[in-house]
Amino acid sequence: MANEPLIETVMVHVRGKVQGVGFRMATVRRAHMVGATGWVQNRTDGSVEALVQGTPDQVDQMLEWMGKGPPGAVVKEITSHREYIDKRYRNFQQL
Repeated sequence: MANEPLIETVMVHVRGKVQGVGFRMATVRRAHMVGATGWVQNRTDGSVEALVQGTPDQVDQMLEWMGKGPPGAVVKEITSHREYIDKRYRNFQQL
């Protein structure tokens, strides 16, 4: 147990022009690059939500990237809060 890295889980909500610009697919690519796990999906209100899981550094990298998004996205607001769950995701996927 002592050798296992600290894993954080964060729920992220991104508002702005984030649908129809490849935000989810780019988020999956970014998560694979940094080694984060979890999922991303569109919401009916035009926003995107994601559950990001990883080391504190991986989560910070994802939050920083999601605050900008891919070219074409216009992020107006990003909110996040920590989740305390036992489930460990094996990969990052688009729902």
